[in-house]
Amino acid sequence: MSPEKRIAWLSQEIRAADALYYQDDNPVLTDADYDALRKELIALETEHPHLIRKDSPTQSVGAKPSGKFGKIKHSVPMLSLDNAFSDEDVSDFVARVKRFLSLPETTPMSFTAEPKIDGLSAALRYEKGQLVSGATRGDGQVGEDVTANLSTLDTVPKTLSGSDWPDVLEIRGEVYIDHADFETMNAAQLAAGKSEYKNPRNAAAGSLRQIDPSITAQRPLKFFAYTWGEVSAPLSETQIGAVEKMAEWGFSVNPQMRRHDGPKEMVAHYTEILNARAGLGYDIDGVVYKVDELALQDRLGFVSRAPRWAIAHKFPAEKAITTIESIDIQVGRTGSLTPVARLAPITVGGVVVSNATLHNADEIERLGVKVGDSVEIQRAGDVIPQVLRVVEASTGELFEFPENCPDCGAEALREIDENTGKQDVVRRCTNEMSCPSQVIAKLKHFVSRRAFDIDGLGEKQIEMFHSLGWLKDASDVYTLNYEDISKLDGFGEISSKNLKASIQSRREMPFDKFLYSLGIRHIGQGNAKLIASHFLEWDKFVESIMLAKEHRAHYLRLLSIDGVGPILTDRIFDFFKSSQFELLKKVKNEEFVDKLNSFKIDRVSCSICRKIYESFSKELFNQSVAHTFCQTVEKGASDGPRKSYSELASIDGVGKEGTGALVGFFSRSSNLMVLAKLQKHVRVLSLEKPSEDSKISGKTVVFTGKLELFSRDEAKARAQALGAKVAGSVSKKTDYLVAGPGAGSKLKKAKELGVHVFEEEDWLSFIEE
Repeated sequence: MSPEKRIAWLSQEIRAADALYYQDDNPVLTDADYDALRKELIALETEHPHLIRKDSPTQSVGAKPSGKFGKIKHSVPMLSLDNAFSDEDVSDFVARVKRFLSLPETTPMSFTAEPKIDGLSAALRYEKGQLVSGATRGDGQVGEDVTANLSTLDTVPKTLSGSDWPDVLEIRGEVYIDHADFETMNAAQLAAGKSEYKNPRNAAAGSLRQIDPSITAQRPLKFFAYTWGEVSAPLSETQIGAVEKMAEWGFSVNPQMRRHDGPKEMVAHYTEILNARAGLGYDIDGVVYKVDELALQDRLGFVSRAPRWAIAHKFPAEKAITTIESIDIQVGRTGSLTPVARLAPITVGGVVVSNATLHNADEIERLGVKVGDSVEIQRAGDVIPQVLRVVEASTGELFEFPENCPDCGAEALREIDENTGKQDVVRRCTNEMSCPSQVIAKLKHFVSRRAFDIDGLGEKQIEMFHSLGWLKDASDVYTLNYEDISKLDGFGEISSKNLKASIQSRREMPFDKFLYSLGIRHIGQGNAKLIASHFLEWDKFVESIMLAKEHRAHYLRLLSIDGVGPILTDRIFDFFKSSQFELLKKVKNEEFVDKLNSFKIDRVSCSICRKIYESFSKELFNQSVAHTFCQTVEKGASDGPRKSYSELASIDGVGKEGTGALVGFFSRSSNLMVLAKLQKHVRVLSLEKPSEDSKISGKTVVFTGKLELFSRDEAKARAQALGAKVAGSVSKKTDYLVAGPGAGSKLKKAKELGVHVFEEEDWLSFIEE
């Protein structure tokens, strides 16, 4: 038989066997016979590549892919859930939902409650009733294409039952392994002389992400459906009705799902599930509550990472008692020095724990922990274990928190909180760009899925390349020598080429992802998107930052004075515009306190004036206190820099904390040098301007007063959905102010600036026309 005919015959036999195995669960070939056919086909295709058929089993579903999964972008993001840890949190959730919807507390509202499966999230897309793709959650925006693997699950229908399903239907749920099957898997592992799986969730995740779907097919994976993504038609008017539809279409849904009318019933159901947890036969780590009415879910919408209409009520943390053997300091990505207790290993909730966080120096002092102490620790889900209390104290000495970074020796400082004027509880290494721990952590963040998402450059590779001196900052990712990499153990020519291709595919990056990738403290995905949506262009953002940093330096100078908080600092800056203030510049040192006090700046008392004098008298350098003080205030109150700082701080969700972190990052020359090098290799893509379909697209809106027709949160969410920018303060750039009853200073300022002011009813009419 010629190679061409043999390839055709092998392809036909393997496809038939795949159909019987994956779709009908009725294999006709032994594993050995099936593997023999595949090996022969692969050998022939390798020898005669021009004969590879488009429908070859090695190129399609059920075949072994090239070694890594493709990507599937979720048309509707797969977000995580916020957590509740107490009965009060559940009541707060219900109250928060009603406040957002501007409903009275007594308004009846139904919620569904169902067990939170501890498995791996997956999304199944159906078109015309046929399964066309399956993906993991990934980073919530993009997941891995595991269609072939999901197709092997008995509980994943390949063709939907019934006839009333939408043409496009994306079903989401959890892939898991039950307890009985997990025990069987581990027994087989031990019999084969292999190590046991740690827990059902890890086993499920590893099984679903096998490169060869035939291996996944051998694993006892199951799928519970509980929600949906993109649909071409509504599933129902309620959450529970939609889940009932899923069951009709052939999906397994959780029989423990119930509908309740308030927090008391919800918590009672939670208690029932908690007590029945051991007998369910699969791992759960809490109960999920969802607003039942889908129209209300649509109104509630989402925050950056989670839906407002759902929450996970987590089970209580598990506790144990062990001994502290030592206390080490770990240096994080943002330079934070975190004390970690090294523990005598102990099993908590089925996991061996040997480390626990002590948070910061204040927490160590509060607990009074020492090496040798017997302590109670707590572990809740995937949260890092923490030390709760000392059970039995040892005779050792109290831990002395270092004032220098243990990794690089640089000074570790407690910074000033720009919202309170008080020192931060966390000490941070000041050697941001050269501290080994910070550099490695920043590099890991830079290449992570939610940032540049570079395949083949994981934590181990980052650490190895850094130790070899190849990676000192993010820009070095683009100057790696792939020939040198190919000579390393575990790489080779193919791995090196794949890494190169992955890096080269990341030469352009959207504004928000680029900003997030820099690993700036307080700037997560949500804030990065808000900032990018506000400025649209990277260069405009940087220009604003560079102006704002001139204001911040002088703002912090006043803020650092004991008793002078953010409000007084702003009042001093505002008063500087008064002509009287010019008289202060020429005042002698001994007259400074009395003269400053005579201005009667609101809430700036005589004692505050004295503290200002004492602070500035320490840095005279042949100048008077008045001259030095006035110079600081004049620069801090300068219109351009101050407006730029205020603009950043007024972006809803960013605030002074985020603005301070941004300005601090861009104030360090070492950071600017790395950015300049990085931008030689990466083009930062501007965001598209908001759609012109809405009247308020691209407009800046401020809400103030007690809104009655909708809650503040709902008002903001609706405006943002229509392309508007929502700010927290009024300025010349404000286009509209929406004022409810009790509007005060913002309304007054809006009128002074000529900003168009709406009452609630008029605003609703305006945006809905």
